[in-house]
Amino acid sequence: MSDRPSSEQPRIGARSKATIEVDGLVFRDLDGDQHLSPYEDWRLTPQERADDLVSRMTLDEKAGLMLIDTVNAGWGGTVTELAEDYIGRGHMRRIIFRNVVAVPGEERQGDDSHPFVAGSSVTPEQAASFLNAVQDLAEGSRLGIPVLAKSNARNHIDPDARAGINESHGAFSGFPKEAGLAAAALGADSMDPVVAFAEVMGAEWHAIGLRGMYGYMVDLITEPRWYRTHECFSEDAALTSRIVTALLQTLQGSEVVDGSSLNPTTDVALTIKHFPGGGPQERGLDPHYSFGKTQVYPGDNFGQHLEPFRAAIAGGAAAIMPYYGVPMGVTHDGVTYDQIGMAFSDEIVTGLLRDSLGFAGYVNSDTGIVTDRAWGLEEVTIPQRVAAAINSGTDTLSGFHDITVITSLVESGLVSQERVDLAAVRLLVPLFRMGLFEDPYVEEEAANDILATPRHTDVALDIQRKSVVLLQNQDRADGSGPALPLQPGSTVFVLGTVDTDALTARGFTVVDGNAEDRPSAAGADHVLVSLSALTLGTGDYRSADPNSGMRPDKISPVVFPGVRGLDGKSPFGAADAGVAYGAPTCTDDGLPFGGPLPWESGVLDFSGMEEAESWSVRPSLRTIQEVMREVDDPTKVVLDVYFRQPFVLDQGSGLRDAGAIVATFGISGEALLDVLTGAFAPQGRMPFALAASSLAIEEQSSDLPGYDDTTDGALYGFGHGLTF
Repeated sequence: MSDRPSSEQPRIGARSKATIEVDGLVFRDLDGDQHLSPYEDWRLTPQERADDLVSRMTLDEKAGLMLIDTVNAGWGGTVTELAEDYIGRGHMRRIIFRNVVAVPGEERQGDDSHPFVAGSSVTPEQAASFLNAVQDLAEGSRLGIPVLAKSNARNHIDPDARAGINESHGAFSGFPKEAGLAAAALGADSMDPVVAFAEVMGAEWHAIGLRGMYGYMVDLITEPRWYRTHECFSEDAALTSRIVTALLQTLQGSEVVDGSSLNPTTDVALTIKHFPGGGPQERGLDPHYSFGKTQVYPGDNFGQHLEPFRAAIAGGAAAIMPYYGVPMGVTHDGVTYDQIGMAFSDEIVTGLLRDSLGFAGYVNSDTGIVTDRAWGLEEVTIPQRVAAAINSGTDTLSGFHDITVITSLVESGLVSQERVDLAAVRLLVPLFRMGLFEDPYVEEEAANDILATPRHTDVALDIQRKSVVLLQNQDRADGSGPALPLQPGSTVFVLGTVDTDALTARGFTVVDGNAEDRPSAAGADHVLVSLSALTLGTGDYRSADPNSGMRPDKISPVVFPGVRGLDGKSPFGAADAGVAYGAPTCTDDGLPFGGPLPWESGVLDFSGMEEAESWSVRPSLRTIQEVMREVDDPTKVVLDVYFRQPFVLDQGSGLRDAGAIVATFGISGEALLDVLTGAFAPQGRMPFALAASSLAIEEQSSDLPGYDDTTDGALYGFGHGLTF
């Protein structure tokens, strides 16, 4: 298929620059010379236009293309000085937008001075106005190159959204977390739920001018201790591959031309991550942190983690993001990889991703690789790290905004002009493919209504229902049938975040066990418990503190030869640059990206989390156990467990004695009650196995799915799911 665009007149959007009419057709005069330059001519191919534009650009302008950093809106959707600096003097044309987009009337003003964390929330219309204003700034520049605004995931129900990881869904339609989408797809034996989700997501993101995504994550859930499993779909490579294919076909396009499925109808250009698969982190410790630098493959399963990326490349993914992690002792297809962060590795980025797998898009680093997380290059300068990343094949550096570093490297001969030109072309072609050079603007006034579309809410609720997995449903001891569905008109004792008003409206008599002076559950027909486990108190973590990161009784077992603090006999905080290398600050302080204290990464059983320093079981396991004794019949208990990670329903917790257990992945009260009352029969299936014990977690290989080779095996296997 030809990459030659249609000769039909596209929509033209111009604010700061005039338009030109040639042969009865309209073009934007982006360079302001009143002549039609080849890069302004939408009749030419994206490659021809990009080649022409790069020939006109200064080194500063090309360097700006190679950087992406956070640009948030100020209160009310205003453009900040930072935005003007990055887009204007910095020539940057990719930004990360992190403001929460709130339902109109629920936006809140905050401190907008932080360069990374968004202070204020904005309405959809304000977000659209802000992103249009950013495009206007770009249009007014010398060459009028448009901006691609990106974001992490936004359309998922998440009680613990973190800046740099994901955003609260706010005004966007709320769907289950990624594993919930996988559960719904497995249950339907179809990608229809994924496609329906992506159609809604694409319409909503496009409506505010958010046209790029840092996602989705196609890392496999093979290491349950890795807290970022909550952003992943499944342990199964084939299922994850089908999901990423459906996402690309829906959000980008179904036709792949020259390795890309981007086109003028694309809603969102995806950056698939984290190459070559971030799932097998050693002991589940995340490489956002200095104690989690190592990525291991004890099961020799490196190749399986590549499969979703093969699918993404076949589907024409716009960009791929390598992870921070370092491959430890890995040999694949005869190549033994250097023990260096993935984005710095020529063997990984150029040899494997481009030469072997045939990736044609651009490589977008993860955020902060040159400043905070240059694993394997801890003792070299920032310019040396930038040179290593660029020369290894990384095209754009995330979390970095100093163009002079790149220009100085070119002037000194450490990075070639040809390499910069290649990156610039790779970064411009997607903007041409998407039609952003013709019209980067959106209708601000329509944004509020689009994000509030009733059909979107209906689709989200439908997929929430379909994501629920019924793990067990025992017959009640009183002989009245299985624990689910709830018996109409019965008395329900509730614990946790249960919508009591919705239960009452459905004809149930509700006893609220969340009251400070908790009533007894005795006499209730059902006990409904909504159970979750989230990290708590990690904001107080300090790498250099002898009572925190440098506790002598908390020793990291991780060994990374030649890297300070990772010798298998030092405290977890010893690897932080502020401790090991004399950096002015400790980057791990506060554990801002989530996860438990590093010495509790392996605590995933509810009994263990109940006693842990950095986990909070809600409601407390002790309270649940008390209620189960009070009701004097555990088969009356219905347990709804939010599986943010593959938690362990350990034998000692007593939770397995519940009459019914359902797995959820982010769900509204309405959708949950539709399933529990029998209005909607459960159909979801588990996208990952659940270990039978903490021992199974410890014994399993970080790169292998399931628990077949462990002593206790799985409590519930991949694909498990009941119905009624």
